[in-house]
Amino acid sequence: MRFRPLRTLLSILLIAIPVTLILTLVGISEGLLQESAKRTRGAGADILLRPPNTSLLSFSAASMPQNLVPWLEKQPHVTLAVGTAIAVVSGITSASGVDLNKFEQMSGGFDYIEGGPLRERDDVLIDDYYAQQQKVHAGDHITLLNRKWRVAGIFAGGKLSHIVLPLEVVQDLEGNTGKLSQIYVKLDNPANTQLVMDALKERLKEYKVYSMEDILSQASVQNVPGLSSFINVMIGIAIVIAFAVVCLSMYMAVLQRTREIGILKSLGASRAYVLQLIVAEAFAMGVCGTVLGIVLSFGGRWLIHTFVPASVTQAIVYDWWPRSCAIALLASFLGALYPGLRAARQDPIEALAYE
Repeated sequence: MRFRPLRTLLSILLIAIPVTLILTLVGISEGLLQESAKRTRGAGADILLRPPNTSLLSFSAASMPQNLVPWLEKQPHVTLAVGTAIAVVSGITSASGVDLNKFEQMSGGFDYIEGGPLRERDDVLIDDYYAQQQKVHAGDHITLLNRKWRVAGIFAGGKLSHIVLPLEVVQDLEGNTGKLSQIYVKLDNPANTQLVMDALKERLKEYKVYSMEDILSQASVQNVPGLSSFINVMIGIAIVIAFAVVCLSMYMAVLQRTREIGILKSLGASRAYVLQLIVAEAFAMGVCGTVLGIVLSFGGRWLIHTFVPASVTQAIVYDWWPRSCAIALLASFLGALYPGLRAARQDPIEALAYE
């Protein structure tokens, strides 16, 4: 490794790339789920009500009747209910329409960094992440949903959504007048959450009812349909890439060291000893590749946070560090087996005569 630095560095880099791919993919998945859960908790509600045939972690078109809000506020232990309508802006970025006065009563209000609350129908509120991404300030104009809006205020992220609009405006734009995407419910005492949930599930059997504990528990990659399978496929691809890189690298190393291996065997080195040398070098490259991959994942996180903080969030998944190391070492071991066995089977006389 020391006497062939260029080959070694390239091999380590190519092992690091699949490690970075795995850590970045899992980190983005976890980051998006955690951010969604954080914004939902930031609403200050105790219960979240969603339409039928939806999941907690998916976008939902406005399909719930708005008259559910006053009905909910009449239920025992319910002090306030706030409905929102969600409109997809681009990709996974969405805007939430809300009755700002009622939402501020529930959540305690937004923490404004610049500007203030909504005043006109063409006003919009954005959080600091979206403002950073779009490079705008309070009073500037941005284009969303094929319309131009004035940025009335910029608030600290972590509440409701990156983009907040008046409820009736979103309903009109989406053609869903009188419809809601979800309803936040605040209780007189959080201890009554399960009691109220049971009552709502009995009365509104077709709707999805979640508590804050449900939101926290479901904010995981394993609870998103298809995501775990996709990550497993990417892990398989990463193993294939690392295997191919190590196999090619060690095969070339064996060819370059034919005479060296012949000298070792003529001095009494066993097949197991020669195989051990090849596998040990592959393991060393696998460890270095893992370390470099972890470092590169931090670099990817910095790029995401700098250029698209409102669109994508990447978490640092420490529990995947040993997993990615195990994947890299497994691929390195498999890739070193054939070259190692080939080296171990070499005849010392033929190896010494090799030119």
